[in-house]
Formats: sequence, C-alpha cells, structure tokens
Amino acid sequence: MFDAATYRARRRTLLQEDRPAEGLVLLPGNTPSPRNYADNPHPFRQDSTFLYYFGHDRPHLCGVMDLEEGTASLYGRTSTLEDEIWTGGTPSLQALADRVGAQKGGSLSVLEEALADARARGRTIHFPPPYRDAQRLRYARWLGGAPDEIGAQASEALARAVIRQRSVKTDAEVAEIEDALTATAQIHRAAQRHAVPGATEQSLVGRMTGRLAGANRSFAFPPTCSIHGEVLHNHASPNTLAEGDLLLVDAGATSPRHYAGDITRVTPVGGRFTERQRALYTAVLAAQEAALQALAPGVPFVEIHRRAAHVLTEHLMELGLMQGDPAAAVAAGAHALFFPHGLGHMVGLDVHDMESLGEDRVGYADDQSRSDQFGLNALRLARPLRPGYVVTVEPGCYFIPPLIEHWRAEGRHDEFLRYDRVTEFMKEGGIRLEDDALITADGARVLGPSLPKSVDAVEAEAGAAV
Repeated sequence: MFDAATYRARRRTLLQEDRPAEGLVLLPGNTPSPRNYADNPHPFRQDSTFLYYFGHDRPHLCGVMDLEEGTASLYGRTSTLEDEIWTGGTPSLQALADRVGAQKGGSLSVLEEALADARARGRTIHFPPPYRDAQRLRYARWLGGAPDEIGAQASEALARAVIRQRSVKTDAEVAEIEDALTATAQIHRAAQRHAVPGATEQSLVGRMTGRLAGANRSFAFPPTCSIHGEVLHNHASPNTLAEGDLLLVDAGATSPRHYAGDITRVTPVGGRFTERQRALYTAVLAAQEAALQALAPGVPFVEIHRRAAHVLTEHLMELGLMQGDPAAAVAAGAHALFFPHGLGHMVGLDVHDMESLGEDRVGYADDQSRSDQFGLNALRLARPLRPGYVVTVEPGCYFIPPLIEHWRAEGRHDEFLRYDRVTEFMKEGGIRLEDDALITADGARVLGPSLPKSVDAVEAEAGAAV
C-alpha cells in the first residue's frame, strides 16, 4: 500500500475537482470468487478502482465518499472467531480505515441501512459499472432493481471522473509500473534463454511462473507463450519447439501494489531467423520504432496507429505481399489482413487500464467514435495523448489462415493484396513487438529495462541459449 496521505489526496481530487454533482460515491471492493465451491476460491484480486482510492487488498470491504460533506468511510465485514481459526482473522475495521485516512463506517449491514436511508431521502448514489455477477447482485440488493438491469444505473459522471484521474500517472505510479516491468523483463529473459529445440511451451510458462511465485508476484494477465503467434490471445501451450520456429511471448508481471507490465518479444528457435522471418521481423520493428518516435502530448493515438500501419504496409509491399499506394491501402484497411488489432492501450492498475469502466470511455475522446472498419474497430485507444499517460505500443504482422482464406474467397482488397504471394507465407505464424511508454511533456520514453529487440541482439540472445 501507499501511505494514507496518498489515498486522502486521491479522494480529495475526486471530491473537489472531478466530482459528480452531488450524492454518495459507492465503491465496493471485490469478494472471493469460488473455483468450484465457496471455500476453494481463485487467488483474490481487488477491484482496481477501490484499490486506487482505498488501498486495501482484502475482500469484503466497501468505500463510500459523501460528495456534500467531503468525507470518506470504510465499511467491512467483522472478523469472527471462525475467521481467526481458519485464516488468522483481519485487523479491526478502525485500523483499516486509519491506514488509508478514512473514517470507520461500520459493518456491511450498517452500510446497507445507510444506503437505504440515502435512497429514501432522494440522494443520488454513484457507482461504477459492474463487471462481475457478484457485484450486480450486491448492487441489486443494496440499491434495488434486477441484477441484469443494474448496469444501466451505473454513474456516467463517476466513471468519467475516475478515468480522468487515473489516466494520468503520478511519479509513484510510474515507479510501480517500472518495478512491474523489471520483473517482466526477467521472465522474458527466462523464456528466451530456454527457447531451444526440444523445449516445450509449457516448460517455458513454468519457468516464468516459478520466477514470479518466488518473488511473491503474479502475471498481470494470462501469458501467451506459443509458436503459433498468429493466434492473438493464445493461452494454450501444448507444443514442442523445433528449429526454425518463432516463439512469441506476450507476458507481464505485477508490482507489489498490483500495477502491471506488458511486453511482447519474439525469439527464433535455434538462434537464427530465416530470410523471410528476418524481413517480417524487421517490418514490425520499423513500425514500432516509427510509432514510438511519434508519441507526444496532443497527438491522437489513432494517428500513431495509422503511422505504424503505413510503415508496416511499405515493408509488406517491398516483400511483394501488397501492392499499390501505401496510404490508400491503409485508408482502405487492406493492411488489416496482417495487422488486425489496435496498436495499444493504457496500462496501470489494470493491464488494459480501467477497462471495467468502459473501453470507449477510456480510449476515445467525446468527439471521437470507434470505426467500424475491420482492424481499426479493435483499436482500444484513440484519444489525444497527455503527459502522464502510460501506453503500450504493439504492432504485429500475422498470417492467419482462416482470415486469409475468407478474404481471398471474397476478393477483398484485390487491388492491394497479392494473395498468391501471401499463401506462400502461411506458415510464418505471427510476430508482435510490444513496449510500454510514458508520455512526457515533450515526447515519450520507454519504461523498464532494455530487452533485446534488434535482429542482431535477438539472434545473439537466442543463439546463446542453444
């Protein structure tokens, strides 16, 4: 946890600067999520908005802010003798409230009564959109209404206020992300150095998992560790590596305070890229470097996405996979056959930061709307950048057989795509390169330790493993 002053300052900003008009702000923490019965839960992960304002990484807590009074109260479940026997119990609610500079609110039953009283007096109760069924049930019980309709009552004003505040990272938050990226770099090196012919994907996942567990950390998201990088979120790892494969690892660790890292690297199994692999890798690297150089305050991220797509398209035309005018091809969306996702997203307490509050709210300004063009419609972040934003930059180039076959049968973008040539590359899989960057007052800087990324550096690292 940060100190109490940090949480008081965060709540003060919400209450005084970004606040909704009036009423109460209700921020429930998460409850345990059972795997297959109540006493066998998944590892607990606190709700990130609660964590941001009230700090405690414990279940059965709820924070309330009174917009008129300017107060913050912490409610929770009272520890029982059974809790003491089985789990060691918890500190008193008063101690927990003091730790984050809040008032003791009382038990959850007291909270329920306070919410009922507020509703009876016509006070507005602002709460963030629910993303778990357990949250919907609690909101329905506390506030009335059907669980499947409660999401429509979530506060637009609160969601937008929280997004404005959490989007801009403080120095302390950037330090947490750098800490997460240090651990992330370590697990990437562990995978890269053991990516040899005969190794299994699962053994590499095991090495990464062991390093994190030994450091009392966890993955920020399920990792991709696969020789089938053309499957964008490939969380299965059943394959054995062979000479000439490309191993794509997309993985991130958490910091002790749960901030996320998110990096992707590609390694040639056996130590050397083939001629085609080298050319494709160079194309993706050039696209990423162009995008990183373009990061700056005020620049819409959608324009940086288009810049990366343009550079990638130029390289693909040199390889004979595309033809025509690169700008026209990108405008038409022809490049999305190879690059069907967005360039990046925000990173913070969530690896896709604040997405529970609404992806379009986070990623798009009020005067922007999401495109319906294939590929561009997957862009999570489009808004103009501001100092303090932390974003991923992750272009890729993939050969996805079902997508290629579907487009070819339709004759889609025949004027830009050379399908006969494309089919020669069908076995090349997927390449993606990803780093996390902080937007600064005059540009941007890549966060975390340097990981091998140039062709020569990657081959040297991979060759040392053979």
